[in-house]
Amino acid sequence: MAVPMPAGPEGAEGAGAEGAAGAASSSYDYQDAPIEGEFTIRAVILGLLIGVLLCLTNLFFGLQSGWISMMSLQAALIGFGLGKLQGRGLSVRENVVVQTTAVGVGTLPLAAGLVGIVPALSQLSPDSDGAEPIVLSAWHLIAWCLATAFFGVFFAVPLRKQVIIKEKLVFPSGTATAQLISVLHHAPLRDESASSVSASGSAPRRRNRSGYEALPSSVDVEEVDDGASVDEAEEAAEERKGVQDAVGRSGWWRLAGSFGASAGLTIAGFFFPVLGAIPLFNVFGNSLASKWLWWFSPSLSYIGQGVIMGLPTTLSMNVGMLVGWAVLSPLSYHRGWAPGPPASSSDGARGWILWTALAIMIAESLVGLLPIAAETVQRYASGIPSSKQADAEEDHDDETPDRLVPAWWVWVGLCACTVGGTGLIWAVFGAEGIRPWATVVGIAMASVFSLLGVRALGETDLNPVSGIGKISQLVFSVLQPGNVVANLLAGGIAEAGAQQAGDLMQDLKTGHLLRASPRSQFYGQLIGSFASVFVSTAAYKIYTATYTIPGPTFPAPQAAIWLNLARLVNSGSLPPRAKEFMTAFGIVFGGLSALRVWLDGRGQQSPGWVRFLPSGVAFAIGFLNTPSFSIARLIGGIISHVSLRRLQRTQRSPPRGPAAHLADLALVVLASGFVLGEGFASVLVLALKSAGAEPASCWGCGAGGGGYCGGC
Repeated sequence: MAVPMPAGPEGAEGAGAEGAAGAASSSYDYQDAPIEGEFTIRAVILGLLIGVLLCLTNLFFGLQSGWISMMSLQAALIGFGLGKLQGRGLSVRENVVVQTTAVGVGTLPLAAGLVGIVPALSQLSPDSDGAEPIVLSAWHLIAWCLATAFFGVFFAVPLRKQVIIKEKLVFPSGTATAQLISVLHHAPLRDESASSVSASGSAPRRRNRSGYEALPSSVDVEEVDDGASVDEAEEAAEERKGVQDAVGRSGWWRLAGSFGASAGLTIAGFFFPVLGAIPLFNVFGNSLASKWLWWFSPSLSYIGQGVIMGLPTTLSMNVGMLVGWAVLSPLSYHRGWAPGPPASSSDGARGWILWTALAIMIAESLVGLLPIAAETVQRYASGIPSSKQADAEEDHDDETPDRLVPAWWVWVGLCACTVGGTGLIWAVFGAEGIRPWATVVGIAMASVFSLLGVRALGETDLNPVSGIGKISQLVFSVLQPGNVVANLLAGGIAEAGAQQAGDLMQDLKTGHLLRASPRSQFYGQLIGSFASVFVSTAAYKIYTATYTIPGPTFPAPQAAIWLNLARLVNSGSLPPRAKEFMTAFGIVFGGLSALRVWLDGRGQQSPGWVRFLPSGVAFAIGFLNTPSFSIARLIGGIISHVSLRRLQRTQRSPPRGPAAHLADLALVVLASGFVLGEGFASVLVLALKSAGAEPASCWGCGAGGGGYCGGC
């Protein structure tokens, strides 16, 4: 999720402080401060509090639709606002620590497999898998989370110098977060235009996602050069006014309003479930909602997600939704390939189309990772630079040793994570799970996959963690054949390493651009991950005690994908005709991925139509989710596109690139409130349901036999 924002000396901190921006100097003081100046108690506490909200939100959406967001932008925005409430606002570097800590807390539900691996283990069958369902107790879940919570963090630290300092990979989401913080604090970003010296003595080519452009710094009207036109000065003033409006007092009211509206609709949907599942499409057939799962959910949070995703991604989702649910689902049912009820994930159309989604995700991941793997091997096999060249490279990192993470910390941490993680996993799953030697192999594989994932993330803003996990499952079908439990755990280990390494690298890119201490961010990530072990465990156990997972409210679509592949590669069989459709769709999306890789690798900007090539992952998500989720996201994508076209018509230097649709900061604030509001309200709904509260009315939930409204 990348968001180009106007960055520069003028900005929104003054707007939020009722005009105090005028007192701020346009030349922000970035003199190196001791680590204590940025790694403060209040920054950590704020990061933990915000992270709890992000964690609960991500767990809710992950179990519901399989989609989890890093939400670093939201963390930085809320941290800035809460800092203002304390009277003395956060410093730039404190805000970096806040968002790093918050991300550490917020993304563990994905890294620890709480939205995929853990629900999949609870669905094991002695007949299909040779193992009883594994429902982890709270203590066992804590142990599993501890085993997977940290090694990805240690993987990321040594990669910082290579991918951020030397190669200057863009990491669009990390760059966008830095740009947002620079706007909030009217602090300029680090100038990365200077070339670093490569091993060959030449300046390396800066790798980035095709078409990505960070917006230039805002220009103060009083500082416009004599040669600049009056129009440019007026445009700069208008841009600055828009930023101040977005994150000033009116912006915070906008955030509070969207948060409240989304939370209110969520709570109202608990008491009147039809609000979350309107049988709108029953005009085309009385059973479309009850039998074929076609209803409309006017969820503001999913509309907000669509705004953040943008039109190309949401369009891919909806094309996938139409192909999966309007074509393949009825086709498989009427041809007898999926004879069960269409809503069934075992013998119905819902389960049948998952196989096609799985083939699409694997094909795109493999094709996308192969060139990155080849380039990585070539880079590290090219030889060791001379001592003179190495010194030149060493001098380019201007961080002092006391602000970096010592190498021996990394090695000790990796050894501790390997030994401790292996022991914890063995203690939880025993002989029926993954063997200790296989766990060590899995962690070693995770380190390699983390490198590939980090490079993919730096160049494309997409971390292919799902595909990486699937590749690990394929490998372990050979290393420990016939063991579905081991296969799932191996995939979870690989996904955890790649996910956390990618998250921290995005944060380190943010910190680098804002001259924050890497050691402070390292501390924040570790503290956030440790806290999230207990927050995520508690939240997951409450959800499973209150709801049936998977079930109508929380289908946990990622769990079905993990389990289906584990069964397939361990002497499983495919449903009728699934193989043919998997092959056809795999070839198509493998080809589209190859075309995208070729166009991006030409060293020149790709044509504009490339961004509308269907994304395989988004297309597959359209298969995994019921149509209501995709439709609501498309509404948000259209809103963001309309906003983008307006900016492109009215600005002399219109926003460009894959994340240009989020250049409207006011819209980002509104969408963030929508997403976080439902995440917060989900906790209140969980408390109501746990206390025995029931819907006030099930009116509208019985069309065609009903069954589509949660709670009725």
